[in-house]
Amino acid sequence: MPILLEGLTRSVIGRFYTVYTRLGYGLLENPYVGALEIELRRAGHEVAREVPIAARYDGIVVGSYRVDLLVDQQLIVEVKAEPCLTGVHERQLLNYLRCSDVEVGLVLCFGIQPQFKRFIHTRDRKGQARSDP
Repeated sequence: MPILLEGLTRSVIGRFYTVYTRLGYGLLENPYVGALEIELRRAGHEVAREVPIAARYDGIVVGSYRVDLLVDQQLIVEVKAEPCLTGVHERQLLNYLRCSDVEVGLVLCFGIQPQFKRFIHTRDRKGQARSDP
């Protein structure tokens, strides 16, 4: 079975390691996001930063999020500058996927050791998650 957006996620993960190798651990999140944006653009990707996503209830916007990067209008990238990934980071990305039309996301952690996790929330599941009783 093919992996959804495998080539795109591999490209982003490769650029993540490039940035990590050059900048290392210890900076705040913003410089990592900026450096990753530069690397992704150099690789030919379309990159949007701080993209708003609305949370809805009964079709009414009840809140909003901002994702760090949206790559090629298909992949949400959330960057963390923490010692390691936690369940909170994972839930944050899953919420972004649930509230958007995007199906694949990556959490990239510029921690003591570089870490990443890939998540999928397909449209068929979104239909269930968005339906109200």
